[in-house]
Amino acid sequence: MRIAEIYHSLQGEGFLTGTESVFVRTSGCNLRCWYCDTPYASWNPEGEDLELSAIMARITEWDAPHVVLTGGEPMLFSELIPLTEALAAAGRHITIETAGTLEMPVACNLMSISPKLSNSTPSASRHASWSRRHERTRNAPQVIRRLVRDYPYQLKFVVGQPTDCDEVQHWLANFPEVDRGRLLLMPQGIDADVLASIADWLAPYCETEGFHFCPRRHIEWFGLVRGT
Repeated sequence: MRIAEIYHSLQGEGFLTGTESVFVRTSGCNLRCWYCDTPYASWNPEGEDLELSAIMARITEWDAPHVVLTGGEPMLFSELIPLTEALAAAGRHITIETAGTLEMPVACNLMSISPKLSNSTPSASRHASWSRRHERTRNAPQVIRRLVRDYPYQLKFVVGQPTDCDEVQHWLANFPEVDRGRLLLMPQGIDADVLASIADWLAPYCETEGFHFCPRRHIEWFGLVRGT
């Protein structure tokens, strides 16, 4: 399993914000969001191939009960199945962060799904091939329906402007089974000032619509730094 990094930090996003966790970041992604803040796991994947035993040994260096499996896209790797089984057997709480385009029968306590809106598609002039592929594959409704049926979940959408909220509402209309109270809208950006400027209008919008506003606390706490 190709791993970009394994580190101990605080969860910065979602319902478990502030929770001490061990993060396992897989390297490789089937999408190419233009705003991806971990290009070393997507656009320019790097890392090392590790056996399950080596990954578990690294995780157990810290006595944190929560483990976050992220990427890239962790659902690309069949090794995710035995890894989650081993973590469950060890009594760890497992969060999987996924774009919701792929699925496997994994053990998971919180499926953190980040469906990609049209605002994620890379420039057609700069990345023609990836632009077409990303737009074609970023939306997989049947995968998301099975994930929200089979696992406790949260849905995180990246929002940069008010029209993105309209797209979220359109998306939601096609998923009547989704609990609106499990939706989180997160400002797009890697700079605390940019995030704050979007939060000025996005947080009140979330309160009005019954969504959760999702700040990117790790950016506020640490900045855009690897291993945080």
